Amino acid sequence: MEIEIYADVVCPWCYIGKRRLEQALATYDGDVTVRYRPFQLDPSPVPEPRPLLEAMAGRFGGLDRARQMFAHVTEVAAGSGVRLDFDRAVISNTFDAHRLVAYANEHGRAGEMVEALYQAHFTQGVNLGSREALATVAGGIGLDAADVRRFLDSDEQTAEIAAELATAHELGITSVPTFILAGKYAVSGAQEVETLLAALTEVEQREAAAHSR
Repeated sequence: MEIEIYADVVCPWCYIGKRRLEQALATYDGDVTVRYRPFQLDPSPVPEPRPLLEAMAGRFGGLDRARQMFAHVTEVAAGSGVRLDFDRAVISNTFDAHRLVAYANEHGRAGEMVEALYQAHFTQGVNLGSREALATVAGGIGLDAADVRRFLDSDEQTAEIAAELATAHELGITSVPTFILAGKYAVSGAQEVETLLAALTEVEQREAAAHSR
């Protein structure tokens, strides 16, 4: 079964959803291929990186309110084994980060790259809008940082990522994470491990029934 994950690498619920899916797959005995699909929570340009808390304070009615909101998601994340440090996170445009995931996929390292990007954003305060920073993160998982920088400075995968972002819109995806199972069943949100397991099992049964007709 193919599982497509539409997510953004600066989305805390996407990080939680990724971890919960991994936990579900650890006890699922079916054959699964995971593919990472791009989504941007905010495609607006970010000329200069800003602390995430500062940016969210203006959007959600003050710093205290933003901290309360992030305290909740931090607690939920910890329950799934995910560490979030919103005091270090900075806002950035993630288009190039999604291109980097595509590059890593060509080298069989997409899952590692996505995980490294989540960690870089949520625990290390890395500006994922910086090509230099992205190349360093890629080097950290064993990819050639110089080749990554050359790739990012080119237009490779630019049209492809733009097309995939458009596809997400055409599919009606408005919130992430969204998991597409077997190309036609959508599961939205960072669902609990048990819910994801149940969905995997149900889709497996449906697909088996369809192919036996």
